[in-house]
Amino acid sequence: MSTQLAPVVGPEAATSIISIQKAKLKNGLLYAEFTEQHEPDAPARTFTMQGTELVHTDLQHRFSCLVPHLCLLTEQLAETPDYWPEDEAQELPAHFTGYTVTGLSIGRNGGVTLIGQRELKGGKVLNLTSPYVAYDDETSHAYAYTGLLETGVLDALAEVEAALRGKRAEAGRQLDLFGPDDDRALIAEANAYITPPTEQLREA
Repeated sequence: MSTQLAPVVGPEAATSIISIQKAKLKNGLLYAEFTEQHEPDAPARTFTMQGTELVHTDLQHRFSCLVPHLCLLTEQLAETPDYWPEDEAQELPAHFTGYTVTGLSIGRNGGVTLIGQRELKGGKVLNLTSPYVAYDDETSHAYAYTGLLETGVLDALAEVEAALRGKRAEAGRQLDLFGPDDDRALIAEANAYITPPTEQLREA
């Protein structure tokens, strides 16, 4: 059994509020844990989703923009004068080759943990998990680029939400570019893969 999200894509769609707790990319597919509310005062419903459609390149790009933060937080690279990319729209500089951000976990009190990998010379993969970064940390040990990190995470979450609402690599464009009938068909297809954890346990 699956529970549908509100049909939020399109000019005549209802509005729902999505709050993402975890998001992960593997083999171009999205796994996400999130809550949804149809109205601000409505009870939140918890969902998990394992995508079956390749994500849009915009989502992959937003995850890659978090790589410089992952490398600093896990002390994989030292900051140099040319460390940061000059333009987020471009590919990462060569010194980030082999590093990827594969996921993120949002804290209850505001903050994030980044998850990623480093491909070693021998072909093996080193899994990386950053320390939890609180956005409001004002201690002497606070991450120096918290503001940039928060902005990057918000951009990534916006793309995760867009993916949950139907944006994907196959279409390459938002669903509101299709006609109403096509919108409904694609939304129903996307919703078919979203199941609350309680229902998953019941089926098992």
